[in-house]
Order: sequence, then C-alpha cells, then structure tokens
Amino acid sequence: MTQTPPRANESAAGFVPYDVAEHLRTPEEMAAYLDAWLEEAPDDVAGLARALGDIARAKGMTQVAKETKALRLRLHACAAVVEG
Repeated sequence: MTQTPPRANESAAGFVPYDVAEHLRTPEEMAAYLDAWLEEAPDDVAGLARALGDIARAKGMTQVAKETKALRLRLHACAAVVEG
C-alpha cells in the first residue's frame, strides 16, 4: 500500500491547522469573537492584536482597507508584526 504525501497545509499525521478566520463569516460572529477576547483577557494586547488580525483575514485585507480607508500596506505590516 502506498502512502500519499501530506498536502501543503497538512501535517504528516493528517491534521490541518485550525484557522479561526475560516469560521468568522458574519459581522455578528466577528463582533462576538472580539467581545470574547476583550472579556477574557482585556490586558492581553498581543492577543487582541491577533484577534484583530484573525478578523482582518476573515474579511479579507482588501475589504478591511477599503472600509477603514487604511493603506493596505500598513495592514500587512501590522499583520506581519503580530505573526512575526
């Protein structure tokens, strides 16, 4: 029996990393996610930044930049700092 190699985002054990951004589909879900961060860890600035990054990825960087009139490059720079 031959084994197929794992996909790019799949581990050798067959697990795919969980990305919360894939599950934030509506503005209400995004608001609830952010509210939960603020309620559970209001002083966790890094966690809040990650939550905002998750929401930005869920909405799409271009859409977030359009809605906030922020420069797209600044959003990517912020995301890189959070992930880095």
